[in-house]
Amino acid sequence: MELKHLGTFYGVGVGPGDPELMTLKAVRVLEGCPVLAVPQTASGEMTAYSIARQAARLEDKILLPLKFTMSRDRQKQHQAHVEAAQAVRAHLLEGRDVAMAVLGDVAVFSTYCYLMDILKEEGFSCVMVPGVPSFCAVAARLGRSLTTMNQPFHIIPGGGGETALGALDLPGSKILMKSGKNMAAVLEELEQRGLLSQAGMVQNCGLPGEQVFHSLEDKPLAEGYFTTLIIP
Repeated sequence: MELKHLGTFYGVGVGPGDPELMTLKAVRVLEGCPVLAVPQTASGEMTAYSIARQAARLEDKILLPLKFTMSRDRQKQHQAHVEAAQAVRAHLLEGRDVAMAVLGDVAVFSTYCYLMDILKEEGFSCVMVPGVPSFCAVAARLGRSLTTMNQPFHIIPGGGGETALGALDLPGSKILMKSGKNMAAVLEELEQRGLLSQAGMVQNCGLPGEQVFHSLEDKPLAEGYFTTLIIP
């Protein structure tokens, strides 16, 4: 009895927003897969797909919208990951390769990795295709180096409340990603530490509505989800 060929599940980093930052490999994989798994917000936006289609030929693809919860409840998050993995699995079982387009790099705060862990345990082949991380694009937009020889730098989820603020004591540069509703508290902490003039921030890097702040002395309250700070 002939065994059925199973599809491969690809996670493809498409960069932070500028389609010119997509890699040649990302374009090749996206164009080569018959099914595109695209994260979709509650309002119907598919940001990663919108970026990818500007650089890759994605006509005639099977689109598989995946909806993920923004809840911090871990049980609800896991259930969303399980349901998304089930949707992907159906195509893999039919031998169709599936590419999931994700913002930035596929290994940094990426929902793909949750699905990858579920499907790997079931024996499916999963392949990660790296992309330009948002914080690297932000550093370039600000014209700053993230680190120097022998100096560490730290990537911190900015929405982590007191945990994020406490991480400012770490040596070297700090990158606060997705600060969102915690932005007011972050700015207040930076002011107390005398770091407002040294910190920089970009909101929606490479996306419509991009805002660049080379200094935070005016305490700009950019509360968008795609807001990244660099603190020396």
